[in-house]
Amino acid sequence: MIMDTMQSASYEPFKLRHALQLAAPQTWPASVVPVLIGCALAYHAQESISAVMACVLLLICVLMQSSVNTFNDYFDYIKGTDTEEDLLEADDSTLVNDKVDPRCALGLAIALLIVAFALGVYVIARCGLIPLWIALVGAAVVVLYSAGKTPISSLPLGEAASGIVMGGLIPLACSFCLTGTLDFLVLLFSVPLIIGIGLIMMTNNACDIEKDIEARRRTLPVLVGRRRTRHLYHGLIVAWMATLCILIGIWFTQGVIMLPFMLLVAIPLMKALWKNPLTAQSRIAGMGSIASLNAVFGAFYALAIVF
Repeated sequence: MIMDTMQSASYEPFKLRHALQLAAPQTWPASVVPVLIGCALAYHAQESISAVMACVLLLICVLMQSSVNTFNDYFDYIKGTDTEEDLLEADDSTLVNDKVDPRCALGLAIALLIVAFALGVYVIARCGLIPLWIALVGAAVVVLYSAGKTPISSLPLGEAASGIVMGGLIPLACSFCLTGTLDFLVLLFSVPLIIGIGLIMMTNNACDIEKDIEARRRTLPVLVGRRRTRHLYHGLIVAWMATLCILIGIWFTQGVIMLPFMLLVAIPLMKALWKNPLTAQSRIAGMGSIASLNAVFGAFYALAIVF
């Protein structure tokens, strides 16, 4: 039925602008920051890293993130979760707003994934099979996050899954590829990233509670309600900042000098997030603030590590 409709519908030509909108660059801090921290930890361990390898790892992670975003838009469109009534911006849902053929979006998502794995061949050739196993876990999450009868994005696991995989496994893999040592202490140093990336997901899900209830999604905010979600959200923001300060203060003491500057830049964004009601109308502002805060915390954390 859905495929018949797709085949008979009239679609606009698929353009580079559409591909960029589907890739959603505004979400890339969730992939760029973990690579940055992985590189910083590797540099801290041995005071030198391969710039080429670092760039390849960054490109792989951005491609994977873009693939996730595109897959998510595709499956939301196919399932009818995204509608014209939900649009808050012109590019909020490219498939709905621009009448783009969803098959083009599916092809783009698959192509991004293929290119990421092609680059991964270089990494595996240089570093062995350990990055492959980590990448396979990431790829499985990419598919399970949006696809299937009950995807991860429809369960109260989305925040934890995205946080652990992107905030934890990416720095672990990058650190290994750049040092040749699988140091699980990296996972401890990645706790702030896990919280920050999980908050990106929570921001989106909290603002989409009504839409998700209608679509029969059982996300964490749907289960606990908006009021309790906001309390949890505020607690995680405090925990995010606290873990950064604690980790820097204990393990990267020379970088403590960065903390005042980090807080000076971060506090306005934190205030905006604290006041955000996490409603559909505030989703765009909330997503912008949480992505920016991830970038700020990530940049200063990396500087503190390598200082």
